[in-house]
Amino acid sequence: MKLTFLGTGTSTGVPILGCRCPVCLSPDSHDKRTRPSLLLEFEGRVVVIDTAPDFRFQALREQIERVDALVFTHAHADHVLGLDDVRPYYFKQRQPIPLYADERCMRDLERMFPYIFNHDYPYGGILRIEPRLIAAPFELWGERMTPLPVVHGQLPVLGFRFRRAAYVTDFSVIPEPTLAMLEGLDLLILDSLRREPHPTHSSLDQSLALVERLKPARALFTHIAHEMGHESTNALLPPHVRLAYDGLKVEV
Repeated sequence: MKLTFLGTGTSTGVPILGCRCPVCLSPDSHDKRTRPSLLLEFEGRVVVIDTAPDFRFQALREQIERVDALVFTHAHADHVLGLDDVRPYYFKQRQPIPLYADERCMRDLERMFPYIFNHDYPYGGILRIEPRLIAAPFELWGERMTPLPVVHGQLPVLGFRFRRAAYVTDFSVIPEPTLAMLEGLDLLILDSLRREPHPTHSSLDQSLALVERLKPARALFTHIAHEMGHESTNALLPPHVRLAYDGLKVEV
């Protein structure tokens, strides 16, 4: 399975509009971060976790030719507003695309994109989906996807474990039962917004403490704000921990 980080930035993206801080002005391409999303490729299938507002740009950059399924962590704008840009894949593939989300997220998506969920929409030209509620582990073409309940401020959201990897973005607390599901990993991908504590996101020190406790072979941090430059932050991290960056590809 190949993983591609479509986006690794926080909700504003980096650079932030109007900001002239050193990271926002950095010439390093690793400091150019679109909104967070992950691409999974296996057995000829393509799965997108979250459709960020930058999805069209990300898909063009990575030359994505098909999308077989959509999986959502939660319905905040920086994770879902690119959903409508999936429709060219529906036009090309000519069959509804399965969309996986928990009950709260599915309800929010239906409120935000009512025409996509309305099978009687009269005007045509829209994405057709197959809504599939996540209530337990599920399979995508033989690959087991295990939902990982975490807390984002006060909002319950999902991470996902697949093979010996896990993707846990947008969290401030990981409950103990979920921590037990994150042991024995080859790759752990965690939210790490900035160095200072934040009420709804994990900080760099918090994420490093989780890596120390869970002991994955490798860890990558995502959902990164403009307070952390790529090279200067990596210089502070253990060798098996790094900041992810847009376009980074890894295998699990």
